[in-house]
Amino acid sequence: MPTRFERDTAVTRISENTFEARLDRAWWIVRGPNGGYLAAILVRAMEAAIGDPERSLRSLTVHYLRPPAEGAARVSTTIERTGRGLSTITARLEQSGALQAIATAAFAKPRGGAEMLHATPPKVPPPEECAVRKLGGVPMQAQLDKRIAIGPTSFDPSERTREARTGGWLRLAEPTALDTALLAAYTDAWPPAVFASSETPPLTGGVPTVDLTVHVRSPLPFSVAPDEFVLVVFRTRYVSDGFLEEDGEIWTRDGRLLAHSRQLGVAL
Repeated sequence: MPTRFERDTAVTRISENTFEARLDRAWWIVRGPNGGYLAAILVRAMEAAIGDPERSLRSLTVHYLRPPAEGAARVSTTIERTGRGLSTITARLEQSGALQAIATAAFAKPRGGAEMLHATPPKVPPPEECAVRKLGGVPMQAQLDKRIAIGPTSFDPSERTREARTGGWLRLAEPTALDTALLAAYTDAWPPAVFASSETPPLTGGVPTVDLTVHVRSPLPFSVAPDEFVLVVFRTRYVSDGFLEEDGEIWTRDGRLLAHSRQLGVAL
């Protein structure tokens, strides 16, 4: 049986390049559906349109135009170019004829060659020893199991530090196999790093995402058990003129980098 995440991100093909989806309120945050949740739906549609399991997601950028409503949505895709090893595709998420989000992605076959890794995961306690993070009033939080390991354990101003850095262990509340759609969702599933900093005033209106870019850095399959945690870390270094950036990394428990991400957000 599909899990809730798999059901709520599923798409149904209605023509060669068009898919239907249904946006579920279980994945809502402050003003509408979570950006990572929408990214996962777009990934599902683009994977189906590419139709080649040898070409896996390597790069994804989503621009969010407005908060969609709960209910039916449509994703139209266009394969812009397919080469011997790489395909470029775009997707448009619409509701009632109104454009909600636009995505561009690259899917590619493995290329082999030289390897280098200078990045290392942060040293943190295992998830079994970390505090559970719960956020009231946000429906999506019921779908997640978060264990804080980096930064403040709450949004209490007395716990904030100068650095806007946060993270910890993350998994779905319902065990679900990790794939590229879920990986994309994880890049936007943690409270914004800016909330950890003592140098920013309270952002009572949240931090809506303008655009989200994800680079997938480990080949499929990810070989992560459905009930296993991933380690996420997010940081913000510049807030100006009402906008901020947030950089993220996602690691396996054994220190393998799965993805890194960057998004531009509005500081409300």
